[in-house]
Amino acid sequence: MSHEPKMRAISQPGYGALEILQLRDDVDVPAVADDAVLVRVKASSVNAGDWRAVRADPFVVRLGNGMRRPKSPLLGVDAAGIVEDVGPEVTRLRIGDEVYGMRNGAFAEYVSGRTFVPKPAGLSFEQAAAVPVAGLTALQALRDHGTVQPGQMVLVNGAGGGVGTFVVQIAKAMGAEVTAVSRTANLELLTSLGADHIVDYTVEDVTKASRRYDLIVDIGGNLSFSAGRRILTDGGTFVLVGAGLGSGLSVLSHIASAWVRSRLLKQKVIFFIAKPSNEDLLTLKEMIDSGEVSPVIDRVYPLSEIVAALSHLEEKRARGKVVVSI
Repeated sequence: MSHEPKMRAISQPGYGALEILQLRDDVDVPAVADDAVLVRVKASSVNAGDWRAVRADPFVVRLGNGMRRPKSPLLGVDAAGIVEDVGPEVTRLRIGDEVYGMRNGAFAEYVSGRTFVPKPAGLSFEQAAAVPVAGLTALQALRDHGTVQPGQMVLVNGAGGGVGTFVVQIAKAMGAEVTAVSRTANLELLTSLGADHIVDYTVEDVTKASRRYDLIVDIGGNLSFSAGRRILTDGGTFVLVGAGLGSGLSVLSHIASAWVRSRLLKQKVIFFIAKPSNEDLLTLKEMIDSGEVSPVIDRVYPLSEIVAALSHLEEKRARGKVVVSI
């Protein structure tokens, strides 16, 4: 008989509809590597990558995760909680520290990993859990791939979602002049986050206006490169974040188009997926502690309602982040 400690966790036994996800109470608590910490998770949040992992959409998800079923059945990446144990090589964190970060398998009571830092002091666990993937994506899109400079014009397409609300705030903190594109229901929110100009895409086509931009960050995935080119400055940059909102072949063709155009045009076209980074999590913590950036939470679901949480995000109805309380 096994006496290994167990925990509750969301398990993904295969690919398909979100309803295949199971809340199990017999999952082994993860072991702690020498250079990692064990975190008792208080909250997580959902990202597009989570529902894409379940649906294997696009199909190439299977190449990394496993062709017939996931190599690891545990789901989720964002986590905020309390350090329960530390590996012998860890000196920067102690048992009892409140932390936030990212590690696969975060829809669970415990997670073990290396990418964790002290959480922003003024945030609840639910707020802190909303930051890692979306915040790192926004920061890296602007700083590393868009190389934003003070005074530059930045267009954020899909500004009302989890990543978009961070892009707007971080771009403003970096001194950019920000135009936010979203649906009518999000316009007031984006104004409150500091956007200089608001475009309601249900009323206006931003690609047919006269304003031009040094950087376009496309989170919506529905801005064509040919249309976006018209409003980019010479030498401007088009950053495509993640897989956008499309599915199947449309996602792959969008990414392939970015790759081809980046080699044919003066204007740079960049596709990227955020990289885990303790240093960047600390940068976000500083921006949050200083009041420059604040996570926007649409709603909070209990772990038992993970299917509803993922469905809400997949249906593109969320304003800001969807959080899961463990």
